[in-house]
Amino acid sequence: MTGTVPSPHGALVERFGTPLYVYDLDEVTAARTELLAALPDAAVLYYALKANPHPDVARTLRGDDGRCRAEISSTGELHAALEAGFDPAHCLYTGPGKTTTEIGHALDLGVRTFSTDSVSDVRRVGRAAAERGVTAGCVLRVNAVNTDTGGATTGIRMTGRPSQFGFDAEDLPAALPELRRVEGVRLTGLHFFPLSNAKDEANLVGEFRHTVTAAVRLADDLGLPLELLDLGGGFAAPYGTPGTRDSYPGLRAELEAMLDAALPRWRTGSPVIAFESGRYLTSCAGTLLLGVTNVKTGRGRTHVILDGGINVFGGMSGLGRLLPTHVEPAATTAPADGPAVTARLVGPLCTPGDVLSRDLPGPALRADDVVTVPNTGAYGPTASLLAFLGRPAPAEVALRGGGIVSATRIDYRRVPVDDAGGPVPAGPTAQEPAP
Repeated sequence: MTGTVPSPHGALVERFGTPLYVYDLDEVTAARTELLAALPDAAVLYYALKANPHPDVARTLRGDDGRCRAEISSTGELHAALEAGFDPAHCLYTGPGKTTTEIGHALDLGVRTFSTDSVSDVRRVGRAAAERGVTAGCVLRVNAVNTDTGGATTGIRMTGRPSQFGFDAEDLPAALPELRRVEGVRLTGLHFFPLSNAKDEANLVGEFRHTVTAAVRLADDLGLPLELLDLGGGFAAPYGTPGTRDSYPGLRAELEAMLDAALPRWRTGSPVIAFESGRYLTSCAGTLLLGVTNVKTGRGRTHVILDGGINVFGGMSGLGRLLPTHVEPAATTAPADGPAVTARLVGPLCTPGDVLSRDLPGPALRADDVVTVPNTGAYGPTASLLAFLGRPAPAEVALRGGGIVSATRIDYRRVPVDDAGGPVPAGPTAQEPAP
């Protein structure tokens, strides 16, 4: 970059170039502290590694108090969790497409609790466990009946509709006899995840209340053991836009009251109450810096072409839930009193879908300027089209107290494939030092 970038990231851009992710581990710690303070003391929190499996981020969230565990859904995430020091015996292995091979690999590494979505899923866990002479705990993910809890805006609703996730609540009575016959497993509880990124505390409380009611009813009516009750998440934070994560000042008291009424022994761990979070814990800790490579104006529209696009951020925008709608420019080489323009910010890929922001008003950017995308600590490189067109992955720098903890990038390499049934690879990514 020929232009300078304002503190605090100017020196990092000069050293590592762009695209560049910067993760503030102190902010990760703050988010962890805030969310745990909003939850009952007896509850545990599962960190969803899908949000950001970076080893320093995951290690920071693990902490030393035992309250944060890992929620994983692949062998790659399992290895990332182990690298970060999470106890495999306390990991929750989720996902509707678990294979017998990966289940066996997880069991070999010490995982003992699986969230299951179907009878066949439970059978696969049982088969792998029986082959190893161990017993695996299966919590049943439930696709509960949807209810109106206030109509607040949510990022995505995960229940009450046809889905690959979970047992439909109305089908559980018929499925239970078969589930109880599966060798190698023990049914240990229920798992719910009704919504993601709730924008309203009252709505979030209503969802949790409905979930607790549904869980108790199912456990009582069907005689289901309830050692673990995972109530899911829904804790909100911005994604690629300015802002701060939400706060939930009344949530803890509401949760404690509803749990005291419905599950009188929950405070002593019967059942263990769990929650999940990914975006809330990591989003506000990340900043993405992108360099301007070209500015092109024609037919009434200005395109600002950046050196990173959906290959480094927002690649899951096709899901309709993770599309960044705004970036915050940091254009130090543009005159402060220069003209403002409305521009489309696009990436370098050879596809018209590589768009980060449409019709964005702001200062007139020039080649070698830098734009800053805030709140990018969740669903960044590993949730993007990282391998598409073979461009290098962005550098990722983790900071604590303003000092560099690590500087790495993900490295994709083609490797030989073993015969079927061979060792399960840790995943397609590895960390290498950034130049």
